[in-house]
Amino acid sequence: TQRTLRALRDDGRVCAIVEKFNPYSGPHGIRQDLFGIIDIISLGPGKRIVGIQSCGQGFSAHEAALLDEKSEMAREWLMAGGELELWGWRKLKLKRGGKAERWRPRVRAFSLEDFE
Repeated sequence: TQRTLRALRDDGRVCAIVEKFNPYSGPHGIRQDLFGIIDIISLGPGKRIVGIQSCGQGFSAHEAALLDEKSEMAREWLMAGGELELWGWRKLKLKRGGKAERWRPRVRAFSLEDFE
């Protein structure tokens, strides 16, 4: 989430975390996303509002969850005029054969056609 916030702010976007920690749920508490699908809200250029789910290297699992079990809420978000993106972070080598690595996001934008 912090890497995503930094990347969004470096891009000039206004953003805020909407994921909350609920200490009373379960024995150790849980993190709860907005509508079960959104960690960060970003106000993009052109009066766009973007809901972002950020994750680590479990990109395909998060993508499958959004397209399957959380598809109803994702569809509602998109029909209301919001945009939905999934950001997965991974370390990539700067040069083939080199040792230096940098964190880079893999970004997937969803549309209503993805949920039909």
